Amino acid sequence: MAIKLVISGCCGRMGIRIASLALEDSIFAVAGAIETKGHPSIGQDVGQLVGVKPTGTHVTDDVKGAIQAGDVLIEFTRPEPTVEHVRIAAQLKRPAVIGTTGLTDAQRAEIIQAAKTVPIVLSPNMSVGVTLLFELAQIASQRLGGAYDVEVVEAHHKAKLDSPSGTAKRLAEVVAEGRRQPTETIPVHAIRAGDVVGDHTVIFAGPSERLELTHRAQSRDVFALGALRAAQFVVTQRPGLYDMRDVLKK
Repeated sequence: MAIKLVISGCCGRMGIRIASLALEDSIFAVAGAIETKGHPSIGQDVGQLVGVKPTGTHVTDDVKGAIQAGDVLIEFTRPEPTVEHVRIAAQLKRPAVIGTTGLTDAQRAEIIQAAKTVPIVLSPNMSVGVTLLFELAQIASQRLGGAYDVEVVEAHHKAKLDSPSGTAKRLAEVVAEGRRQPTETIPVHAIRAGDVVGDHTVIFAGPSERLELTHRAQSRDVFALGALRAAQFVVTQRPGLYDMRDVLKK
């Protein structure tokens, strides 16, 4: 039986790609599509939204009804609605995949609390390659130590709201962990220009040499495919907070 997805932010850049790829894969069905009240696509069939035949699922602002209709919530929106939707998902005992970035410590704490009731995958970046980048950056930090200066540079399209990105912040965290120093001591630089999908580089500069670890996303499909993989993972898990490293180990 297909995994019934509920896509929050279904008309956004990520939501459309997740819906489109899900409808191409028999493993998934789109059972819910959530948008904000007053959105012009409310009532539109999800299939027509992404350019395929009608599915019978329509874009709605009925959050509870949509989540109740599915097996798993996929959330790529803003921090405030994300927390609200996850709270509802926990009440309905529905697992969630969260790719929303820009969460405050308090909002993250609410998600952690919800994960005591349902399984949740929370990751600032659903890419398989970026997940590996986190590990490589931490290894390099441990091996190179304080003899090398380290900085994080990220670039995204000019419409991206949070700056620096959640991925860049996480890179700074893993580098700091590897060097055993506070995260705030790792410089992070953000670029917002054009239609850049997402570039992240960790620079290690030492005596007479420089090491750069870089990931470049060429399409949003890399994040959408990761989110679908996470959805397939999370529906089989017990309550708890997971990340993409857990997904890739499965």
